[in-house]
Amino acid sequence: MSDLIEQLGDLAPKLLEQTGITLWIVVAALLFGGIAGLVIGTTITVTRRGGIMEQRVVSAVLNALVNTIRPIPFIIFLVAMQPFTRLVIGKGIGNEAIIFSLSIAATFAIARIVEQNLVTVDPGVIEAARAAGAGPWRIILTVILPEGAGPLVLGYTFAIVALIDMSAVAGLAGGQGLGYYAVSYGLRNFDAVVTWSALVIIIVITQVVQGLGNWLARRILRR
Repeated sequence: MSDLIEQLGDLAPKLLEQTGITLWIVVAALLFGGIAGLVIGTTITVTRRGGIMEQRVVSAVLNALVNTIRPIPFIIFLVAMQPFTRLVIGKGIGNEAIIFSLSIAATFAIARIVEQNLVTVDPGVIEAARAAGAGPWRIILTVILPEGAGPLVLGYTFAIVALIDMSAVAGLAGGQGLGYYAVSYGLRNFDAVVTWSALVIIIVITQVVQGLGNWLARRILRR
């Protein structure tokens, strides 16, 4: 037991460093992908048939784009994106490249989550806003998004957990993080302590994120 505690003490600085890198990758990807996904998902919702800004061509194109990119396994998407990543940010490997690819993958995954949650908003509320003279943009900002806020929080919570999962393959493109650390220093060196330490940290982060998301969603839905 004392040997285990001593080993964990030796691993602590590296584990903290890799935890910080994982959180940085996830937060950066969520920032870019979350905003872009919200815009695309909302656009799909309001331009669909019967939407307040009906544009069937726009809706069909965006739907096709989301349906094409969203199902691609991230490990394949990461490899396929490398030429484009080099073109945009100047390199195809490293944490910045991971964030770029992860942001794009997150954009289309979150777009579908946003659309699926916003279509559940009561049409009667939207019609009431229309009857009161509210324009499309005002309805989006003051009715659709606020009414769908609770489910959206749960959807974004799911997306964050998925991003943590996808960040684990960062090492394949020269990135770092807990997944990279568990494979490079745990699996390849047959060091179970390293692997399980990284695993426990990932589980703790996931539980905290899920708990905060559930709490915030309950607060919003009670209003």
